[in-house]
Amino acid sequence: MLRKTIILLLFLAITACGPGKKRRTYSKTRTVTVEGSTEDTSPEIKSEEEGRTNEKAEAIISTALSYSGTRYKYGGTTNKGMDCSGLVYVSLKENDIMFPRTSYQMATEGQNIKVKEVQKGDLLYFQTSKSGKRINHVGLVVDVDGDDIKFIHATTSRGVLVSSLREGYWNSAFVKAMRIL
Repeated sequence: MLRKTIILLLFLAITACGPGKKRRTYSKTRTVTVEGSTEDTSPEIKSEEEGRTNEKAEAIISTALSYSGTRYKYGGTTNKGMDCSGLVYVSLKENDIMFPRTSYQMATEGQNIKVKEVQKGDLLYFQTSKSGKRINHVGLVVDVDGDDIKFIHATTSRGVLVSSLREGYWNSAFVKAMRIL
């Protein structure tokens, strides 16, 4: 019984958020691009509701960024260690948004959006396991600059950090983007 428990815990640790090693993506390269709009670029007047959403997104991003450098810990939700879904869960909870705790459950909430529609505060979902078929990693969009989308997340190898969706590994593991605000 003890041996089965240890094997189960080892399996869970290995299949947790993000990869243990960086996967090389030489073949089957998939690129995600964000095209600029050709519409009128004059300043927009934002509604009060849109302004509140933007302020909420900035507050959530600020909370998440405060955990930068925190080491990875499976199931963790504190500055002593956290996993990818723990980072998103805590960042939302500290800003009065209740959300599921695990990445695959999070992926069922919100509105599906196209990558070219991604804004700050949106969530990006990934499938990083070769054997698993469900979403097992989540990141929070912190900046969009043209076709470069930056997101904060927690990886098993480097802890909480900001990455780009342009990076080959994350680009190939990308599944979908969701809007929750």
